[in-house]
Amino acid sequence: MTTALKLGLYQHYKGPQYKVMHVATHSETNEQLVIYQALYGEYGIWARPLSMFTETVEKDGKTIARFAYLGEAD
Repeated sequence: MTTALKLGLYQHYKGPQYKVMHVATHSETNEQLVIYQALYGEYGIWARPLSMFTETVEKDGKTIARFAYLGEAD
C-alpha cells in the first residue's frame, strides 16, 4: 500500500530544495521510501523512509515539517 505524498518541490527546514520523484516500496521490508533529487550541487538522487520524510522537527521553539511542500515541479 502506498501512502499519498504529493510529487513535486519540497523545501527542507534547513533551506535546500528537493524534487520528490517517486514513492517506492523496499523489496524486502515493504517500507515506503521517498525518492528525491537535490536541486543544488551535484543534483544527487536520494532515498529516505517516508516516515522520516513526513515527520516534524523543532526549530526555534516551533514544530515544523522536515520537508515542506512548495508545489508541482515543472
